[in-house]
Amino acid sequence: MGLAIALTSGMEHASANWPGWRGPGGDGAVPNGEKVEFPTSWTESENILWKTTLPGKGCSTPIVWNHSIYLTAPSNGENSVLSIGQAGNVLWTTRLGAEEAGKHQNGSGSNPSPTTDGRTLFVYFKSGTLAALSLTGTVQWQTNLVARYGKRTLYWDYGTSPVLTKNDVVVATMQEGGSWITAFDKASGQVHWQVPRNYQTPSENDHSYASPLVVRENGVEALLVWGAEHLSAHDAADGHEIWSCGGFNPGAKANWVAVSSPIVVNQIAIVPFGRGAFLHGIGLGGHGDVTEKGRLWLREGTGTFVPTPAAYQGKAYLVRDRGEVECINPTDGQSEWRGAFPKDKSSYYASPAIADGVIYAPREDGVVFAARITPRFEILSTNTLNERVIASPALAEGRIYLRGEKTLFCVGKK
Repeated sequence: MGLAIALTSGMEHASANWPGWRGPGGDGAVPNGEKVEFPTSWTESENILWKTTLPGKGCSTPIVWNHSIYLTAPSNGENSVLSIGQAGNVLWTTRLGAEEAGKHQNGSGSNPSPTTDGRTLFVYFKSGTLAALSLTGTVQWQTNLVARYGKRTLYWDYGTSPVLTKNDVVVATMQEGGSWITAFDKASGQVHWQVPRNYQTPSENDHSYASPLVVRENGVEALLVWGAEHLSAHDAADGHEIWSCGGFNPGAKANWVAVSSPIVVNQIAIVPFGRGAFLHGIGLGGHGDVTEKGRLWLREGTGTFVPTPAAYQGKAYLVRDRGEVECINPTDGQSEWRGAFPKDKSSYYASPAIADGVIYAPREDGVVFAARITPRFEILSTNTLNERVIASPALAEGRIYLRGEKTLFCVGKK
């Protein structure tokens, strides 16, 4: 797929798993070569294998490992982690302290998605609780980042998901009054390193809801971090900055907060910015300040604000906030084709997922579209879940897991 992602370091992951928010490659796609067939349409009577009622509203994406599903949600006012079996039965629930509820209608206290290396499960909540659990639900360690480093100053609900390097679980906090990247030892929870990441920006632009990416930079495991009008690469061993690219907001516009995360295709980072109005292509592999030489192209008039793009077979795919869809060539940033889902007053908050040339795109009102993306755009189905959907899909073993406000849906061929 040409991705520079080095997710799941030290894992013997199979493509049948979906170990984090954006899947096994960090790109929102089932890897090339996966031959399992996913359904392209479903109804109450066809291809919905089961529905499980959830204990509370959460917006985190479920993850899948070895036939078990893991997700976070509030339960009786507490942050909770649930494990759900292949038949939709709740295997266990672990509670981790008081919930801090979401304040945006499309947010929650359980926005960050879990992640796993196949041995340990890592979860994070708006309240600041970061924890490591065994795959059977036993708490191995936990800490609270708000208690340790100070209150959140984000305007909205915390949305950044933790990511895994070979040795650490890494959390990025980017906000007014103090931003940093912190790496916690997977086994002990001790802080391995912490580096500040502070830039002067117009109002709100130093806030970021994007999640880091784990990549390879000149053979070294690194973290790609987006926010505060800068894309930066950091050595995973100690956090030091390898390179940084600025120049994303030459007009000094305010309230251009980073929500959508970048993706990497063919050693090029695709970075949406400007509330969906701009798309940047930044080359990897630099050193120092790469603001001038690192920017390979800039597109005006396209991009995404909330949904993160997906990558498939060397192309980037955008589902824009109002349902427009584009296939982007990462080399020059040009659109190979454009399409659109039917217009509606509802927007797209979930990030799309791709399997076998089909893109799955949930709209906030609970309508989920399936469309073929190769060789051209073709809508295959319109599927209604009858409840709001903010979480991104998870795809594993021919099943699509869709998390609504109240229900986890499992879609698969019967």
